[in-house]
Amino acid sequence: MGARLKHNRRAMLGLWMVICFAAVALLAPWIAPYDPLKHNMQIMLEPPAWSHPLGTDEFGRDILSRLMYGMRLSLIIGLVSVTIAATVGIALGLISGYFGGWVDRIIMRVVDVLLAFPNFLLAIVVVSALGPGIVNMTVSIGLFSMPAFARVARGAVLGIKQQDYVQAAVAMGSGHFRIIWSHVLPNSAAQYIVLATLRIATAILTTSGLSFLGLGAPPPTPEWGAMLSTGREFMRIAPHVSLMPGIAILLTVLAFNMLGDGLRDAFDPKMKLQHHAGRRSS
Repeated sequence: MGARLKHNRRAMLGLWMVICFAAVALLAPWIAPYDPLKHNMQIMLEPPAWSHPLGTDEFGRDILSRLMYGMRLSLIIGLVSVTIAATVGIALGLISGYFGGWVDRIIMRVVDVLLAFPNFLLAIVVVSALGPGIVNMTVSIGLFSMPAFARVARGAVLGIKQQDYVQAAVAMGSGHFRIIWSHVLPNSAAQYIVLATLRIATAILTTSGLSFLGLGAPPPTPEWGAMLSTGREFMRIAPHVSLMPGIAILLTVLAFNMLGDGLRDAFDPKMKLQHHAGRRSS
């Protein structure tokens, strides 16, 4: 798997971009050139220059510093929301697929109801009901991401539980929990890793969208979607105020999507066979 991933240039580019973004998020308090919340009305809406490489916003705050801190917030929300979705969704999917019957029907009908709503619309509904804020936004993103993990986990269980090693474990008297934990979950982990990587990109994009609508982090929190929203008023005189956070969102989502696609190809058995066939022919 590692060799196939290394030979995938897009995946490696995405991986290095993700590593760089994570490093910037972790080191933001030490490498950010300015305080992201400090106002300086004397330099408001300045274009990019040596002193402020990405310019300043309507309050004279350094955009580069705000993007660095905003990256920390976006990655945290993405990771936490996907962790919540994966934990709940995989657990429900494993139970549904393994036990079947009325348990499967009930869980899958709930999942179907959630899947019936467009993801972003469901997030707006949940945040509107709970109230704007980072915690509520994270919960809403985790909620609409959960059905995808449940569906993948259920499909994986339906295939794995028919395998000989699982049937042998049942014949030897192993308990249900032990079979799921020791046999089903490890043999389907690759699918969850790929899905989680792709869902982080979706979570970051949704976070920015909710903040753009005023349903996310409250001002003056440096959040990319909120920065994009406030910059709309100055598109003609200072387009960099909106352009810079827009580019940051684009690059981050692109990095996670490229990494997720590369992981999917690396874990795909068909890609594995092609890789071995290519090595034998060479």
